[in-house]
Amino acid sequence: MVKKWNITIPELTGSEVRSAYLYLPESYQYDTQKRYPVLYMFDGHNVFFDSDATYGKCWGLKEYMDYTNTQLIIAAVECNHSPDNGRLKEYSPYSFTNPKIGAITGKGKLTMEWLIRSFKQEIDDHYRTLPDRAHTFIAGSSMGGLMSLYALFAYNEVFSRAAALSPSLWTNASRIEQLIMSAKQLPDTVLYMDYGSEEFKNHAGMQRSYKQIVSCLLAKGIYLESRIVPGGTHCEASWERQIPFFMNTLLYQLQ
Repeated sequence: MVKKWNITIPELTGSEVRSAYLYLPESYQYDTQKRYPVLYMFDGHNVFFDSDATYGKCWGLKEYMDYTNTQLIIAAVECNHSPDNGRLKEYSPYSFTNPKIGAITGKGKLTMEWLIRSFKQEIDDHYRTLPDRAHTFIAGSSMGGLMSLYALFAYNEVFSRAAALSPSLWTNASRIEQLIMSAKQLPDTVLYMDYGSEEFKNHAGMQRSYKQIVSCLLAKGIYLESRIVPGGTHCEASWERQIPFFMNTLLYQLQ
């Protein structure tokens, strides 16, 4: 079952309304004593329904969760669709400048503070979650993948595991590298990270940046699953095919 409701994020967009989504396993209805891990996801409008997806194709995550009977709550929030690079700003941990899009003021920290202090709190207050760090995960693709990587290290006391699909390292790879190397993450930190083989053509130096970030992650001693997806492209249909891989990593030895 997927619940959908309207929310506002005053810290970011004032009274502007956007959608929030919550997936509950079927067992949630009848096993009333059971509590569940929670996966928080970016770009919530692209996760469950084709009718809500930006390009008419979602990840199909509801169908996967139902078919596999995966015992996990998924909470996701729609991105900022402002034509003034609203999504880039909210999903950028750091400010950056790009020749094609100009200067972007990163509001990723504000986004994460709201997600943790307001959205996560609301989910934990109203649903039977396992709110502790060991059972709290985060995931996303593209800029959402970058934010998931950022969140795992900047807020490691909240998230123990993350999935970063096609993370937009091109925005500021050096700052992400600095964050990883300086972070004091707990020893049970787990990360799934991938990149489509066809995506490397989209930004100059991406293969080098990905390799460097992987080296940093290995040097930090976290549990890492890194994949180059054969034929992988930058779209929801490609990310949908990676669901079994990142779900296995997020839930490994927990279920």
